[in-house]
Amino acid sequence: MTVLVFLVSLCGAMALGMPCAFALMVCGVALMGWMVAIGIYPAFDAQVIAQKMLDGADSFILLAIPFFMLAGELMNAGGLSKRIVNFALALIGHRHGGLGYVAIIAAVIMASLSGSAAADTAALAAILIPMMRDAGYNVPRSAGLIASGGIIAPVIPPSIGFVIFGVAANVSIPQLFLAGVFPGILMGVSLFLAWWWVARKETLKPYPKRSWGERWQATKDGAWALAMPAFILGSIRFGFATPTEAAVVATVYALFVGMFIYKELKPSQLYGLFLAAAKMTSVIMFLVAAALISSWLITAANIPGEVGKLLEAFTDNKLLLMILLMVLVLVVGTALDFAPTVLILTPVLMPIVKQAGIDPIYFGVLFIMNNAIGLITPPVGIVLNVVAGVAKVSMTDVIRGINPFLIAQSTVLFLLVLWPPLVMAPFRLLQGRIDFYQFVQMLLGL
Repeated sequence: MTVLVFLVSLCGAMALGMPCAFALMVCGVALMGWMVAIGIYPAFDAQVIAQKMLDGADSFILLAIPFFMLAGELMNAGGLSKRIVNFALALIGHRHGGLGYVAIIAAVIMASLSGSAAADTAALAAILIPMMRDAGYNVPRSAGLIASGGIIAPVIPPSIGFVIFGVAANVSIPQLFLAGVFPGILMGVSLFLAWWWVARKETLKPYPKRSWGERWQATKDGAWALAMPAFILGSIRFGFATPTEAAVVATVYALFVGMFIYKELKPSQLYGLFLAAAKMTSVIMFLVAAALISSWLITAANIPGEVGKLLEAFTDNKLLLMILLMVLVLVVGTALDFAPTVLILTPVLMPIVKQAGIDPIYFGVLFIMNNAIGLITPPVGIVLNVVAGVAKVSMTDVIRGINPFLIAQSTVLFLLVLWPPLVMAPFRLLQGRIDFYQFVQMLLGL
């Protein structure tokens, strides 16, 4: 019955049109009222709800979110994004369907800078869609490709999604960052293959092949932007900085390069960029704060235990349980946005995952990847809305264009479900816990 109260209150509030944060608060109030009615909690106390909201936002780790958001804004306004695209264009733009490959390479590089799918998608679409339209590319399909590339951002570190999940699940965020590197690259590879398949028979206007001198110039011009991921990941990997401190480093780096190296970022722009980052951060932080109420009451009401009883028949089979959980998350992700899905499902699913003996790092990577795919699944997919607006095409056309890439990303997800060493072997190699020979053995299941 407690699970029913949780679902009805949450879904009912959202069905009435309440924003997710307010729906989570309503859910918390309903759960507390039910717990008082059945004698689990002594009395209804509104002060506890207010205090739990404050506790939800009071976290040093969560400071990484506004700084990564701001780093993304500064990167786009300061010319770093443009130079990453130009580097990829010089490298592979002359190939058949070259602008599609440029979009994928740029998406992977930019994913290692900002961690925001919406920001990366908007930046890439604004730069590449006009070029693709002029070159005779199918615009809805191009928009679908760019949206699919944008969702790599929550998987390749630094990832805002990993920060939120790490806080909600009490899992090491640096370890999540390291474990997300290879799966994120696999997502990019899957898009390469899908784009090759859909573009191979189309007649497209090729870009002229750049000389080696021009390629070297593009590499030099983009060197400051391309070096940014090394600063972020290197500082975390070698213990020089926490994820929060690395976010500050990324922000200062993007500000310095944009203002003093590329000289495209003007002091007059800073207020608007800070304001935009603050607005996006406020939405996420309000969600996190509201979610902690539900998370605390979910634990107190033993909802994970009740859900665990429903899944008890599957807990002895890790593979079957993971498939079931991934299907559940995929379904929920079609109706909810990224952050609410992570915040609502994490406290419910993590006790089940731990009980089944599934590695929390492994589950976290697949969970965040699954939620990232939810960003491009209709009807809610926020990244679909972003790319449709920037590309000036209808949502229906974008949904049709995204299908082959959505299939490719989902295939990678379930490949990782079927073969966990694809996540854990590279993770342990990056940690330095195994050497290359052991990495190969683990990858092959020897």
